[in-house]
Amino acid sequence: MILLKIQKSAMKNLIPLISFLFFINVTIAQSNSEKPSSSVRIEMLFPEGKSKALILSFDDGTLADRKLVKLLNVYKLKGTFHLNSNKLNTKGYLNKEEVKNLFNGHEVSVHSANHPGLSGMSKIDITYEVVEDRKALEKITGNTVRGMAYPFGSYDNLVVETINGLGIEYARTVSDSYNFSIPSNFLIWHPSIHQFGKAYFKANDSENDKKELNTFYSLVANFLKSDTLALLDVWGHSWENDGEGNRWVEMENFFKQVSNRNDINYTTQIALIDYLNAYKGLKFSVEKNTIENHSAIDVFIKIDNKPYKILADSTLRI
Repeated sequence: MILLKIQKSAMKNLIPLISFLFFINVTIAQSNSEKPSSSVRIEMLFPEGKSKALILSFDDGTLADRKLVKLLNVYKLKGTFHLNSNKLNTKGYLNKEEVKNLFNGHEVSVHSANHPGLSGMSKIDITYEVVEDRKALEKITGNTVRGMAYPFGSYDNLVVETINGLGIEYARTVSDSYNFSIPSNFLIWHPSIHQFGKAYFKANDSENDKKELNTFYSLVANFLKSDTLALLDVWGHSWENDGEGNRWVEMENFFKQVSNRNDINYTTQIALIDYLNAYKGLKFSVEKNTIENHSAIDVFIKIDNKPYKILADSTLRI
C-alpha cells in the first residue's frame, strides 16, 4: 500500500516533465519543417542565371552603324538595330545588300518604313509604315522581325493599339526611366537612358556635357554594383558619335566598362522578350516544389535565394 502511494506520487511529479518534453519536441519539429509554400519567395534570373542584363539599341541604319557594329563585336556585345527600310540605299544610309551580314549576331528591328512621327496618324498609315518596314526587313535579313522602336519616340493610344495586331511584340520609346526595371507593358518600353544622357544635346555647352556624362556613368556604376535583378537598356544613334568631341572614344570607354562581366547577360531586345515570356509561362504546383517549363528556352530562377535551372520542355521537382 505504501509502495503504491509512492508510485502514484512519482507519476504525478513526472506528468509536468513529460508535458514539457512533448512541447519541446513539437517546437523543434515545427522549426525543422519546411516553410509554408505561401512564404517561399520565387524570383526570376536572367539567362544563364545572371542577375543583370544589358540591352544596347540604336536607330535609323546610317553608315555609322558599320563602325558601331565593329566596336560591339570587339567587346563581344550585342546590339538591336532599328532600321528604316525605305531609307536604305540612299545617301548616308546602309545598303540593303550589306544589312544581313553586317548585323549577323545582332537584332534587326522595325523603325517604320519612312521615319514619320506615328502619333496622330491614321490607322491605315500606321499599319503601312510598320508592316512595310517589317516585310522589307524580313526579306533583307531572312529572319522574322518582331520588335520596333517608335520613330522620334512618337506614339499614342491608337499607335499602340494598331501595332499590337501587326506581329510587333515590343516597342521602345525614347523616354528615359533612369532605372533598371523591366517594363510591364512591352509595347511601351521605356529605356534606362540615352547614350551619354543628354550630353551633346546643346552645342558648345561643356558644362551640360560634363553634368550629363556624370549622370550617365553614375547610372552605369549603379548598375554594375547592383545586388538585385537589374536591366540596363541604353539607346541612341551611331551617327551621334560622329559629332564634335571624342564621342567614339566615349562609346568605347562605356563598352569597356560593361563588357566581359560574369554577372551580365548580353542580349538583344527580342531575345529578352522571348525569355521573359518563357519565365511568365512557367507552371508551379501549389507547394511550389514542381515547376513545368513548356517553352523551348531554359529558364533560371531563385527559390528562397537558391538558384535553379528549368530546362526547356521539362519539369523540375525540388
